[in-house]
Amino acid sequence: MKTASIIGVALGATLIISSGAACSREPTGTGDSMPAVTVGTGADNGVLVGADQPRSDSDFWSAYAGYLGPKAAAAGVKLENTSSDNDANRLKSNVDTLLSKNVKALIMAPQDTAAVKPALAAAAAKDVPVVSVDTRPDSGGVYMVVRADNRAYGTKSCIYLGETLKGTGKVVEFQGDLSSINGRDRSEAFAECMKTRYPGIKVIEIPTDWKGDRAVSGLQDKLLTDPDINGIYMQAGGVFLQSTLALLRRSDKLVKAGAPGHITIVSNDGIKAELDAIEAGEIDATISQPADLYAQYAAFYAKAAVDGRKFTPGPTDHGSTIIDTGVGGTLEDQLPAPVVTRTGGKVGELDTLSTSAPGLWGHGG
Repeated sequence: MKTASIIGVALGATLIISSGAACSREPTGTGDSMPAVTVGTGADNGVLVGADQPRSDSDFWSAYAGYLGPKAAAAGVKLENTSSDNDANRLKSNVDTLLSKNVKALIMAPQDTAAVKPALAAAAAKDVPVVSVDTRPDSGGVYMVVRADNRAYGTKSCIYLGETLKGTGKVVEFQGDLSSINGRDRSEAFAECMKTRYPGIKVIEIPTDWKGDRAVSGLQDKLLTDPDINGIYMQAGGVFLQSTLALLRRSDKLVKAGAPGHITIVSNDGIKAELDAIEAGEIDATISQPADLYAQYAAFYAKAAVDGRKFTPGPTDHGSTIIDTGVGGTLEDQLPAPVVTRTGGKVGELDTLSTSAPGLWGHGG
């Protein structure tokens, strides 16, 4: 599938809501002061859809924002953009603003999946359908969820670490915000898998609320009390990667893969910086969360909702599976999210792609 060549910008990037076309930018520094990403407005004469960008502190979400304009244009959707910056109250205010502009559908990615209920109620009161990207609201009320199987993220990350470490050692887990279904799904699945399959591995949980400073502060403390840590599971590379590598480098713990003392690191996102770190031997694997496909099918389902189309559970024509979530009749299109390693191939029962595999969005393919 041909996608726009958009590469995620690094931590601290700012989203600019603009009428200009989406721009493709590549990091030029270490991640502290990266260029802004412009969110495009899609098709000039398309169906008007409100799109809220969830946050600006993650490479992954910056990449998604860059893809959304071109994907919306291809789907015949004109975007009216807002940014809630990881704030549920701001999201509600943004939804009210978008509804006042008579948008025909809404695209959002609520970071607190319980607190989004008032925003969904406002949309429902105006009969405006909602597409939720990456996260699934706890109480339902959306036309379609565009997401990957986040429990699989936790399980696959567990298997990679368990097999690579041969079932022994100490693994730090950077837990995502447990108020988010993604944080809960990844954490619960990872814990269940480790307990049942690799009881010889001690899991050290570090709550982060998806914040890089909390992750690195917790890791710094644990490296003092548990210097024999030999694995790390990062639930979001776009938030955690650069600060983690910087800490390990300062602590003389950033040992290349294959050398004695290497800490095996599995991440989730699939951003360019993760793929580069795998190729450099600094981390070992990531699960490529499809930012390009999230944008593409967010726009697709927003247009489909306006057109009155109906969908049912089962395989799709784009390599995914629609499931009934069991929450208020909400359907979820679970897009593929492959495990990526340096050379690809089998790791235990996992099939992995190499970092050079064609089509990985993190390389702009």
